Amino acid sequence: MKQILEKVLDLLERGDSVELVTIVAGYGSTPRGAGARMVVTADGETFGTIGGGAVEYQSGLLAAELLQEKTSCIREYQLTKEQVAGLGMICGGHVVVYFQYVDAGREDFRALCGEAVAAFGRDENSWLVTDMTDENGWSMKLYRESQMAATAAPDGMDGIDGMENLFESKPKLTKTETRTFYCEPLVQAGTVYIFGGGHVSQELVPVLSHLGFPCVVYDDREEFANPETFPTAKRTILSDFEDIAGKIAITEHDYLVIMTRGHQYDYLIQRQALKTPARYIGVMGSRNKIRTINEKLREEGFDDSDLSRFHTPIGLPILAQTPAEIAISIAGELVYVRAGGEDA
Repeated sequence: MKQILEKVLDLLERGDSVELVTIVAGYGSTPRGAGARMVVTADGETFGTIGGGAVEYQSGLLAAELLQEKTSCIREYQLTKEQVAGLGMICGGHVVVYFQYVDAGREDFRALCGEAVAAFGRDENSWLVTDMTDENGWSMKLYRESQMAATAAPDGMDGIDGMENLFESKPKLTKTETRTFYCEPLVQAGTVYIFGGGHVSQELVPVLSHLGFPCVVYDDREEFANPETFPTAKRTILSDFEDIAGKIAITEHDYLVIMTRGHQYDYLIQRQALKTPARYIGVMGSRNKIRTINEKLREEGFDDSDLSRFHTPIGLPILAQTPAEIAISIAGELVYVRAGGEDA
């Protein structure tokens, strides 16, 4: 999403109007769901994707026409059994697509894009809301969690007062008797704190960064906790593992990935991790190592409810062996948790 916003902002600043094409709802089996987005320019270029195939092709053609006409519209693409063959696809279901004409002269939207891009630099839940009630008279607003908490309710758009349930972790299209809103999570708060900067971490951080997870690498060895080794990390911390609370403030949005170079260090981190509200605590290691550390933690007074917070062995069960494979399995599990997976 950040790349799309940056591209739109660049095009508008160059004086180019665009058609912003967004899937605002998806039902059944579809190539992409709500939140998929692409940009179509007057010279026929496209950026981003709404899933490829016939729907994207037809959407691209329609977007080009609408851009010439300087207009917006909502279109549904049916992918039922009777219509699949005609669309050249094997998926069943349908998607609702919003074609949003953005004139290069819209200073308010350019300002919004700049504000939204800046939001990615803050570790705070944020949402983009589009009022689609009037397809051509649309408006958009960025909502930040701290601002909403300060006012006790969302405001700034006609008809949105009292609609706190609009702001969820997944895109949502909501219709009332008089209004239609599309709300999309822009930034989901949460930093991944990785304890141990070894081979798996060096494979993991670039993947997580690409997936939109801010990463902080924490190690007590300088060669494994520096920006040169982790150029995509938000931060590296060189410190011992005795008192992590003195270096970082872990919130209920954060993810902890524990894979230091030894049992004793993992144990130090795990016992401290259980005292935090972290959303996720993953621990790498053999089942024997995990069992040994858990027994030690029980001796300290931690119970089964506490120990159940650990995701062990860490990652999705894909039989990963190499550091790169393990990194993919961990990244997959974090994506699942971020999306609200049932085992989160």
